Order: sequence, then structure tokens, then C-alpha cells
Amino acid sequence: MVSGKIVQYVMDKLKENASEEEIKEKLGDIGISAKSIEQALIKAGKGKKIKVKEDKPASPEEQLRDYIIREINKSVPLESIGGALLKNGWRNDQIQPIFDSLKIMTRPTEGVSIRTNEIDDVMKRNDIKILDKYDFKFMDINVKIVVYSEKAKPTTTYHMIMPAISDTTHLILEEIRLKLIDQVNLSTFDISEGDYDKLDEKIKLLLKKLLIESFPHIDVATQKFLISYLISRILGLGVVQIIKADENLEEIVINSSDEPIYVYHKTWGWCLTNQFLKNQDEIIHIASMTGRKIGREITTLTPLLDAHLPNGDRINATLKPVTAYSPTITIRKFSNDPWTITKFLQTRTMDYNTAALIWLAIHYELSALVVGGTASGKTSCLNVLTSLIPPNQRVISIEDTREIRLPKYMHWVPMVSRAPNPEGKGGIEMEDLLVNSLRMRPDRIIVGEVRKKEQAETLFEAIHTGHSVYATFHANDARETIIRLTNPPVSVPKSMMPAISLLIVQFRNRRSGLRRTFQLAEITREGDSNVLFQYNAKTDSSQPLNQSKTLFETLKLYTGSTMEEINQMLADKLKVLQYLVRHNLSTIEDVGKVMSSYYTDHDLFFKNYILPNRKIE
Repeated sequence: MVSGKIVQYVMDKLKENASEEEIKEKLGDIGISAKSIEQALIKAGKGKKIKVKEDKPASPEEQLRDYIIREINKSVPLESIGGALLKNGWRNDQIQPIFDSLKIMTRPTEGVSIRTNEIDDVMKRNDIKILDKYDFKFMDINVKIVVYSEKAKPTTTYHMIMPAISDTTHLILEEIRLKLIDQVNLSTFDISEGDYDKLDEKIKLLLKKLLIESFPHIDVATQKFLISYLISRILGLGVVQIIKADENLEEIVINSSDEPIYVYHKTWGWCLTNQFLKNQDEIIHIASMTGRKIGREITTLTPLLDAHLPNGDRINATLKPVTAYSPTITIRKFSNDPWTITKFLQTRTMDYNTAALIWLAIHYELSALVVGGTASGKTSCLNVLTSLIPPNQRVISIEDTREIRLPKYMHWVPMVSRAPNPEGKGGIEMEDLLVNSLRMRPDRIIVGEVRKKEQAETLFEAIHTGHSVYATFHANDARETIIRLTNPPVSVPKSMMPAISLLIVQFRNRRSGLRRTFQLAEITREGDSNVLFQYNAKTDSSQPLNQSKTLFETLKLYTGSTMEEINQMLADKLKVLQYLVRHNLSTIEDVGKVMSSYYTDHDLFFKNYILPNRKIE
């Protein structure tokens, strides 16, 4: 007999003027057999109980089979069918026999199929130009990358090739994932406070046990691969987590599930990938999960998320209706191998004479602003220059989002502002942190970016109280910097401008994409800019432009040095910079060793390393 609940449901829907086809589709979607639906329609249509010829009710297995066939006929992906059934309480040993009987797929012996020939297929194409190819690893997943340009397509393609898992294995892994979630109490781990590694290790052990139960005969390499894959799904961001492992990328952008994921490559700029997210729900899931990791929420009430992950990556996410067509995610990667002064010199981002003069100013506690347009390398430059600060001085950094990264050997306290909660409480502004930092006995203060009048005023007040301050600011050149600082909305009095000794202007060539130090300028006592070095785009070199009016006079005043002594200091710093490049001391730790030795005992360092040209160990 058909269930009374189903009959009641049909009667209610008929009262709502629902069509029979709509009712059949709704009941079919939840696994009710066609025969039971017909009986319910007959009973509901009469409005009273009618004896219906008793047929043997469809078994749960028959209902499951009918449901799978209907979903397949709707072209629903097999993985989605299996995943939905597992979430609704069906087991894999109930689902798989039906798939097998329909001859949809068979269980693979090893659980993973690897498309070993895909890279060959790409390389054999005649309509593309291969620009780059390399490998990287995410945990135990090997990933191959082919970057190529294609005729009649303006965007470069970033083609990612990695092991492909069969549909059957996806179903089993989904079941394992759900079992794991039941066994692990995520609430006992404060991931945002550093428990992520503990959770990672616990999950690895549980996954190994569950995988052995489901795949008793797989080898160790395959087991490690499956663990890596599942961790990317459970703790990470799925395929986005794997893409993030490529150190050659700066940005990862998701505009919509209908579009491929975009990446910004350090060498090739914006590239279109061959990876998609399944639907908008997956984008929302990634944004929400990321927010939970850092103790933030993104909902329809708070549809904006701008924060940094525990590893330093910056994430921005938006939901509808803020972005009209789809939720979006933008991830700016925080490099594990950050820029250093050596790399700036090696890539000709900055020339030796400019670097030596900036180092001299920083050594003797003169303040500086790093300015430039969007994506010109302001933060990278600020990071590079802070490694030139004497390591025995206390440094406080203040940012909206953590982007500054100083060497471990430095006496450094990073501070980050906080947005208010949905009730508008608990917010901490950058100007609050600036005021507080003055009471923390800093020798140097670093401000991530100056945007508001209050921030600029506090910054200049900090300089006037005897602190060296370094910050970034949006402007295209030295002259524009003065104009923007002294006019609304910032409106700092021009008389305060000389507190800033140097303006370091970063620049991105709009044709080649190369980043360079465009200008090095001082601020005169009248509050105007005086450009000392100017970059020439035609020759790709920096050239002296004007004589200094105030910088060297300030150095003489604060150091008691003569001009001859200042020139000798510049020459010494030039030799150290050349030494760094000559011996390829390019990591932040290598540069740190050199700076520490230089500042500890200048003469001994020159005697032991610079003069004999011996590499520091």
C-alpha cells in the first residue's frame, strides 16, 4: 500500500494547484517509485481512501535504482549522484552494485588512474606556442604545468596536469570523507590560533586507516596520493589548494563557476587555467571555510571578506548581490621565498647606486615612503628595504592585512587592524594601532599602507617624536605624491612634508610588465620633491638626475660625518651589495647573516669576507 504521508503530500500539492508532472518530478527526486506515485495521485484525486489493487511495494534498492537512472537521464555527473546519495545516508556497498549492474563503471584495482599521456597531447599540438613547462608538488601530488599561447586567443593558457581519479574512486573517497568528518571533532581545534598542523597530522592518521579499509591492496605511493587529495578537499580549498602550491604564481582569481580559474604568473602575467569549479555553491563553500579558519564570517548579511590566512596569503571574497553575477574569490599568494635586496639587484628592479643610497638613509634612521601604482611592487620593495634595518632595533609593523614579512632574526612585532563585528563593535583601526605603537618603545615603525587623513597625521606625528617610519602610498611619481598628500582627502600641511626624507617610487612597465624603481627623490625643506635618480624605460637603467639639496645635509647633521666620510660609507655599502649578488646570497636568511655581520663589526666583516671575497657561511 502507498504511504499515507505521500498521499497527504500529493493532496496538499494539488490544493496548491501543482500539476501532476511537477508532483511526479518532486517525488521522483527523493526516490519514490513511479508506481507509488501513481497510486498516491489516484487516492489524492478522489479525496478519500480508495482500495487500490495491492502491488508489492518497491524495495529500497528498486527505488534507489530508479533514482539513479532518472539522474543519469538528466545528465547529472556520476560523482554528484554518488555524493548526494552518500550524504542522504546511503552506503557505497548499496550504490556501487547498481552502478555495476548498469555497466556505468567498474572498481579499479588501484583506485587511481593517471593520464600519463595528456602532457604529450599538449606538446604535440601545432596551433600553440609552448612558453614554459615545469613541475611542482602539493604534498604527495605531482603536478605538471605547461604554459602556452594559442593563435587568435589573447590570453595565455596555464595548463595543469595531475593524476585523474576515476568516478568510482570519487564515490569511495566521498564516503571516506564523510566518515572522517563524523570521527573528527573540528571544534576541539582552534585552527586560526595555530592548531592547523595538529589537525593535519590527526587527519592523516585517520585517513590512512580508512583508506586501508577501502583499498587494502594499494601501494604506499598511491595511498599518499589519496591522502593528499583528501586533505586538499577536507582541510584545504580543493583544486585551488593545489594551484596555490605553485610558487610561480602571485594571484589566483575565481570569477564564476562558468569561467575557468585565472592565475597571475610571475613570468607570464594573467593566464587562463584549464580548471573549473563545479558550481557557485562550491565558491561559497571555499569562501566560508576560509573565513572559519581565521575566525571570520561571510554571509548575505556580511558579503565581503578581506583577510589573511595563517600562512600569510591574502584572500578577498564577495557574495551576491555585491558581485552581480557570481560569488568571487581573489587570493594573493604570500611567497615562501620573498624578495630580497639581492633579487632586486639581480632582476634589475633596482640599480646598485640607488640601493646603496637608500640603505645609507635607512641605516641612519631617515624616514621613507614607498609609492607607486597598483601592482608596481610597493609592498615587495618595503619588505626588501626593512631587511636593511640594524637587527638590534625594535620594529613595529602596522597593517590592515598582513603583507610585511621581516627576517626571523629581527626584533619585530607585527600588528593588524580588525574590522568590527556585525553589531559594529570590536573594530580596531590602523590609527589606533599607530597611537598604541608609540607606547611600545619602537625604533622603527612600518605602516603597510597610508590611505586616510588620520593615518597620515599620526604617521607624521610619529616621525616628529623621533621615530623612523616607513610606509607605502598610492601615487605614480614623486610630484604626484606631494600633491596627493597635501590635498584632500589626506590634507597633510605642506610644512610637515620634510619629515619624510626619501620617496622611493616603484613602477610597472605597462608594455613589458617589468617592475622597476622609477624614481628616488628627496623632499626639500620647502616641502617639494627633488628627484635624485630617474629610471629610463628606453635604456632600462636608472640615471642620476639632480644634485641633493637636503639628504646629505641631514646625514651630516645626524651622523657628524663629512661629505668624504659619507661617500666612503656609500662605497662600502656598494661593495656589500655587489658581494651579495656575486655569491648569490639571495634568501632572506642569507641576507640576514650578511647584515648581522656587517652591523656587528663592520671592519671585521670586511676583513674576513669582502676583501678576500669569501662567501659567508
